[in-house]
Amino acid sequence: MVGYGPEDNHFVAELTYNYGIGEYRLGNDFLGITLVSSQAVSNAKEMGWPLKEVTAGVFETEAPGGYKFYLEDKEQLKQDPVLKVTLGVSDLRKSISYWSDLLGMKIYEKDEEKQRALLGYADNQLPNIEALMKKENQKILTPLVSLDTPGKATVQVIILADPDGHEICFVGDEAFRDLSKVDPNGDKLLNDAMEADKSDSWFAAQKKKKASA
Repeated sequence: MVGYGPEDNHFVAELTYNYGIGEYRLGNDFLGITLVSSQAVSNAKEMGWPLKEVTAGVFETEAPGGYKFYLEDKEQLKQDPVLKVTLGVSDLRKSISYWSDLLGMKIYEKDEEKQRALLGYADNQLPNIEALMKKENQKILTPLVSLDTPGKATVQVIILADPDGHEICFVGDEAFRDLSKVDPNGDKLLNDAMEADKSDSWFAAQKKKKASA
């Protein structure tokens, strides 16, 4: 998990690395993450990372693998610079109804002409998700279940799918606060794991190529 602070009150991204996968084919569902951070723009310029100004003060860049990020060249006014995650949908009205009417997200912005909308959660706006999904005959990938974590809290989880198949995982807040604490050794553990990864050498010795997914 990587982010700008504790997962409990910051947006974080889960980076998944599989030893046998050499590349991932990009789909058309994930359209990018937008950050408000002049520091991020400055860092990219100093590192010579490719930037393309798509609108005034907004720069498009790509992470390794092709995932897009949009950097707003503004002073970071809040603790977490992550502004939004953009997903492509096949039916805007149907998706807005799902995310807003069923999942309880607030519509912050809507543009019919450009066929886009901005949604999010206001404080204390979480409904009884599972009961509502069953009532509306919506797709539940994983029914409400309790997951044990050795030595830590037991969390309740339910996983849904929106009309386009995007997976949404809801986790019980109280127990999640215990699991989402920052590991002070996180950077070292990650670096040690990357140093110990010899999968490239193993595949070369076996005269095999890593698969794409």
